[in-house]
Amino acid sequence: MKSEHSIDEADKVILSELQSDGRLPYSKLAAVVGLSEAATRQRVHRLVERGVMQIVAVTDPAKMGFGYQAMVGVNVHGNPQLVAEEISRIENADYVVITAGRYDVIVEIFCRDAGQMLQIVGGQLRSIEGVAKTEILSYLQLVKQTYDWGTV
Repeated sequence: MKSEHSIDEADKVILSELQSDGRLPYSKLAAVVGLSEAATRQRVHRLVERGVMQIVAVTDPAKMGFGYQAMVGVNVHGNPQLVAEEISRIENADYVVITAGRYDVIVEIFCRDAGQMLQIVGGQLRSIEGVAKTEILSYLQLVKQTYDWGTV
């Protein structure tokens, strides 16, 4: 019996194909997977229900007007979980993780320009109780970004 996190080769093919084209019809997906359309549909629904995958539209932030992007390393006084939860309420913060090492929390922020970044980091993020220090790591060039975990 499969554990909650295990996937088989057919699941991997489904994930890989939907990562390439999330709108692929079940009839075409089934032909690639080698299962019936109904069985393929069931597998897709099961992968979604188990939280293994989501079917979403992925946008390019730069093409959406958010050309200024950065990771912000945050050191905190006190509980990093509470600070991270408060940071996650910032609209332009799309990725917030608690880490071990140099920073307690790392935040990815997308902005229209440097002025908006200054407003968000200087005005919103640094005003959160428990934020001791921030370091902005501005993106110069995106070299690689993938969404194919677990399919190869």
